[in-house]
Amino acid sequence: MDVLMERLISFGNSLPGVLSLGLIWGIMAIGLYITYRILNLSDLTVDGSFCTGGAVCIVMMATGYPTWLAMLCAFLAGMIAGSITGFLHTVCKIPAILSGILTQLGLWTINMIIMGLKEGELVSTLTIPSRTSNPLVSAMFLTKALNGTKPFYLYPPLTMAVATILIIGVLYWFFGTERGCSIRATGANENMARAQGINTNLNKMIGLMLANGLVALSGALFAQYNGNAEINMGRGAIVIGLAAIIIGNVLFGKLFKNFALKLLAVSFGAIIYYIVIQAVLTLLKVDSQYLKLMSAAIVAIFLTVPNINGTHHKKHKKEEVPVCSK
Repeated sequence: MDVLMERLISFGNSLPGVLSLGLIWGIMAIGLYITYRILNLSDLTVDGSFCTGGAVCIVMMATGYPTWLAMLCAFLAGMIAGSITGFLHTVCKIPAILSGILTQLGLWTINMIIMGLKEGELVSTLTIPSRTSNPLVSAMFLTKALNGTKPFYLYPPLTMAVATILIIGVLYWFFGTERGCSIRATGANENMARAQGINTNLNKMIGLMLANGLVALSGALFAQYNGNAEINMGRGAIVIGLAAIIIGNVLFGKLFKNFALKLLAVSFGAIIYYIVIQAVLTLLKVDSQYLKLMSAAIVAIFLTVPNINGTHHKKHKKEEVPVCSK
């Protein structure tokens, strides 16, 4: 009984950090939602663009640039990565999934160059020097904000909750504009959209750029939270993002019909994913080396449940052609 109580206390103490990470990865999942659900494309660029965002942000912060500028440049770097995937797919006519793989492969070298690393080096991380760091979110703030040494508005769960709401608000506005509606129409029925005179290739390009920009922004926040960027930090990001989308759809799909609430459900899915992972690691004391296996199992389970209930018809379900009134 004492062991169980000790594990429960440890699990409870870890929840603020888990919530922070869930919200950070939730932004990445929202970016993936744009390509996976709205555009109906399988984009594997995210494993590379996530690390790109973190690398750009940490390098700029380490050289003394302000945090907001480092995050903006990380977002723009992600958009550039998305534009490369979009170019390969729309202009070179390479399938989307293969275009993403090619971009992701190229980003490995780009990320090494950005971080000033060389292949084979034992050190694969770049850390923010304490004298120049002024992160928006950090694991150290979890205790410092509570004990009063940092302003409470820097408490990571609160900071990330506000950031998530702002991002969802901006996306809700954008996808209600004429351009946003045409992007949604492109994903819902590309042939019909093209017949209406919509430039579907341009919409795919914009969607991929926006999605990977958000993924890179999430990578920048994740790097700030950890205080460093690591060359493998984006590996497996696609699994976490899909898990968040699927969990959010399974648990909240019938309740959340509004577009903004659907995006919020994705963020909730990322939080639940991390809570489940933390519960398994803390309460069941499962070795962390099985983390990837657990991630795959969680995604498989939440993919299977809707099929059993008869509510999930296709992996890439076509949505109704949206209207601008949202």
